[in-house]
Amino acid sequence: MATWRRPPTFIIRKRLAGATPFTSPSILFLFSALVMIAFITVLNNFRNMKWAVDVHWATIEQPRLEFPLNCSGGGGGNRTAATCPKIYYPATFDQPRHDQVFGRSPESGACPEYFRWIHEDLKPWRDSGIQRDMVERAKLTSHFRIVVIGGRVYVETYKKSTQTRDLFTVWGILQLLRRYPGRIPDLELVFDCDDPPVIRNEDYSPGRNGTNPPPLFRYSGDQWTMDIVFPDWAFWGWPEINIKPWEQLREELKKGNDRTKWSERVPFAYWKGNPYVAGTRMDLLSCNVSESYDWNARLFIQDWIKESRQGYKNSGLSDQCTHRYKIYIKGYAWSVSQKYILACNSMTLFVKPYFYDFFTRSLEPLRHYWPVKDDDKCRSIKFAVEWGNAHQLERLWEGLQQPSYKSK
Repeated sequence: MATWRRPPTFIIRKRLAGATPFTSPSILFLFSALVMIAFITVLNNFRNMKWAVDVHWATIEQPRLEFPLNCSGGGGGNRTAATCPKIYYPATFDQPRHDQVFGRSPESGACPEYFRWIHEDLKPWRDSGIQRDMVERAKLTSHFRIVVIGGRVYVETYKKSTQTRDLFTVWGILQLLRRYPGRIPDLELVFDCDDPPVIRNEDYSPGRNGTNPPPLFRYSGDQWTMDIVFPDWAFWGWPEINIKPWEQLREELKKGNDRTKWSERVPFAYWKGNPYVAGTRMDLLSCNVSESYDWNARLFIQDWIKESRQGYKNSGLSDQCTHRYKIYIKGYAWSVSQKYILACNSMTLFVKPYFYDFFTRSLEPLRHYWPVKDDDKCRSIKFAVEWGNAHQLERLWEGLQQPSYKSK
C-alpha cells in the first residue's frame, strides 16, 4: 500500500473569512506548474514505448529539487509541535532556466503544444477576470477550497470526497510548493473531486443570465462543460486500491514492460476493470471470447472487494503489460486507468472517449492510440487486432493512414 505522510508544516484547517481573492495570472501559474510536473512524468514513461506504433518524445532532463519535509535533527524544528520553523524552506530558489527544464526554445518563445489547453480552459475568464462572487458560487458543488498565502497552504473542507481523493490532491499542491519554494503566488481555488464535470456551457452562454461561470477545478472535462481540468489525485497515490505514487509506479511499469517484447506478447486485446460503473463497459463485455465467437478480446472483471481481502495479489499494474493491445474505456466519466494503460508499451485501443483529462487532448489517433468505435466495439477491436498482428513493422506515426474499416 502506498504510504502518505501529512506534512503539518503547511496544512492549517480553518475558516477563511476574508481570504484574499485570486487573480487569473496566479491560477495560470499554479495550474501550469502542476500540469507540467505531472505531464513530464507521463512523458518520461511514454517515450520508452517500443510497440508497432512507435512514439518518440524529446528527452527532458529535469533537475531534481529536494527540500525534505523532516524538520528533526539539523532542521531545528520542534518535533513535539510537529511543525517546521518559518525559515526552514527558502523564500527564493535559483531555478534552472525554463528551456533547460521543459525544452522551450528561447528563440521561438513558444511553449509546448499542450500548454494551449491550459489557456483554453481559462478562456471563459480572459476578459472578466475571476471575481469573489464567482469563487463563492463554485463552492456549491465542491469538496474543498485551497488558499495559498505567503507560501503556506490553507484548506477549508465543505464535504468529504470519495475515499482520499481530497487528501492526495492537496498533497500534490504541497509538492508544488516544495519544488518551487518562494515562487507560488498567493491564490485561491475551489475543487470538486467527483468524476463528471458540472459547469455546463449552456448555463453561461452569452445573454443567458448575465453572470460568468464559477472557476471550478476537477479531474476531467468534456465539450459541453467548462470545469477546469487538473491532474488527478492518483499521481500522488491511491492507497484504497494499492496504487503507488506515479514516480514509484512508473519504474515498476518499466520493469514489467521489459519482461516481454511486444512481438512476444499475447496477440489479443486486454481489459480488466469494474464494468458496473458504466453502460458502455457492460457493453464491452459482450466482446469477450465465447464458445461461439472470438472478437480478439480478453476481458476480465475486477472485484476490488475480493482483491482487498487477498492483498491485491492479482491487481498489480506492472503485471498487466502482457498483451499486445490494451483497451481504454471510460468509467462513470473519465478514468484514472488511462495513464496506466498508455504506459504499458502495448498498442492502446481507445474506445471513443467523451471525457478528457489534462493531457488527453494532446494525444493523436494513430500516433498514440488506435480509435475504437463506441457503437461497434466488437468488430472495431477485432479489426484493430487483426490489422496490428498482420502489420507489426508498420510505423503509423510516419504518416500511414488508417485502412478503411469494414464490418465483417
